Amino acid sequence: MFELGRELKRLFGVDPAFGSGEGLTGGDGALLELLDVGLLLKEGQTADIAASRPGAKDKSERRIEAAFVWREAARRTGDVVHLRKAAATAEAAAAGLDAARRPEAWARARCEQALCALAGAELFGDLGLNAAAEVAFREARGHARGGASAAQADIGLAVIAAREAMMKATPEEAHALSDRFSAPIAALEALSRRSAAARGLAADARLARADLLCSFGARLKDDTLLKRAIDDAAAATARLNPDYEPLSWARSEMMRGHALTLWGGVVGDIEAVARAAAVLADALEQLPRDHSPLDWVRAQLALAETLQVLGEACGDARAFEQAVTCYDRANLVLKDIPAMPLRGIAASARAVCLARSAEVTGDLAVLDVAEAAMKIELASQQARRDPVAWAVSQLHLARLYEARLELTDRDNGERAAAVLALEAAFEVFADEGLRSLSVMASDALARLRIDARPERRTV
Repeated sequence: MFELGRELKRLFGVDPAFGSGEGLTGGDGALLELLDVGLLLKEGQTADIAASRPGAKDKSERRIEAAFVWREAARRTGDVVHLRKAAATAEAAAAGLDAARRPEAWARARCEQALCALAGAELFGDLGLNAAAEVAFREARGHARGGASAAQADIGLAVIAAREAMMKATPEEAHALSDRFSAPIAALEALSRRSAAARGLAADARLARADLLCSFGARLKDDTLLKRAIDDAAAATARLNPDYEPLSWARSEMMRGHALTLWGGVVGDIEAVARAAAVLADALEQLPRDHSPLDWVRAQLALAETLQVLGEACGDARAFEQAVTCYDRANLVLKDIPAMPLRGIAASARAVCLARSAEVTGDLAVLDVAEAAMKIELASQQARRDPVAWAVSQLHLARLYEARLELTDRDNGERAAAVLALEAAFEVFADEGLRSLSVMASDALARLRIDARPERRTV
C-alpha cells in the first residue's frame, strides 16, 4: 500500500493546493481518482489520523482534506455514513478557523460543508439540504478572495437556483440559468493550468451544468438545451486524460451519452441514440464496478434508457430485454441502498421497460413480473417523505394496468385500480405544481375513463 503511495507521488507529484504528505495521495485530491473504493476508504482513515494527531500542523487544513475524501467516498458508494462524516469533518474545520484572519481557508471549509449538503439533497432526496447549502455557499462567497473557493460557491449557488426552477422555468429562463455557470467555469479552467485539482473541479462544474440542461431539455423537449448539454460534456471529456483522471473521464462520457440519447429522442435522430449507446458502453468498459459502484450504476441506468429509446424506435424486443438486464445489474448495488431515491427511479423505469416489452411481444408473464416488482417497490416507499417519487411510481403502476387491459382486452379490475393510482398521482402533482406530470396523469385518466369498447368485456 505505502509503496503504491510513494509511486503515485513520484509519478504525478502533489498538488500545491493540498499537501499533508499523508496517505497514498499525500493529500492531493486529484490523485483520488486512481484509487478504488477500498483504497479510498483507507485514504479517508489516514486523513482522519493526520487531522487528529497531537501536534499536527494546521489541523483545519487536514480536516478539509479529510472531508473531501469522505465526500468522494459517499459520492461513489451512496453511503450516508460517509457523507455525515464528511459534513461533520468540514464543520469542525470551519469551527477551528478564524474567518477574519484566514478568510480563504474558512471559505474552503464552508464550501465543503455546502457541497456535502448538495450531495445529500441529490443522493437521498432531502431537499431541505439545498437551503442549508445556499446559506453556506453565500457565506463562503462573502469571504473568498477569488480562486477556487469563489468559483465553487458561484457554481453551487447556480445549481441551487436551477434546481428550484426546474419544473417551472421557460426555455429562455433555463438558458439564463445555465449561463450563470460560465464565469466560474472559466475561472476554474484558468486555475487548472497550475492545479490538477482545479481541472477536476472544472469538469465537475461542466457536468453539473450538463445534468441540469438535460433535465430542462427533457422536460421542455428543447433540442437547443440538450445540444448545450452535449457540448458541455464533450468539452469536459476533451480536457481530461483517461489514464490519470479515469473517473472524471467516465463521468463526462456518461453525461455525453445521456445527453445524446435525450437529444436524439427529441429530434428523432436514431443514429445519435445509437452513438450514445456506443459511448455509454465504452464508458462502462473503463469503469470497474469496484472503483465507483454508484457511477457504475448510473452508467447502467443510462445505457438502459438508451436501449429503451432504440427499442421504441425499432420495435425490437431484444433492446428492451437488454435494457432490463442493465436495470437488473444496477439493482445489484441499489438493493443495498434502500434509502436512495435512485432505487425507486430505477425500479419504476424497469417496470415501464417490461411493460413495453410485454406490449411488443404479447407476453403477459412479463407484465406479471413488472407488476409484482412495482408493488414491492411502492410498499417500501414513504409517501410523506417523498410524495413526488411515490406519485411517479403510482403513474407507472397505472401504466402496467393499462398495458394489461390493452393486451388481454378484458377488465378484471385493472381499469379501476389504474384510475385510483392516477387520481392519487394527479393530486400530488397538482399540489407540487408539476404541470408536465399533471398533464401525463390527466391524459391517462381521460383514456381510462372512456367507456369500454363494445367488444371489451369484464369477467
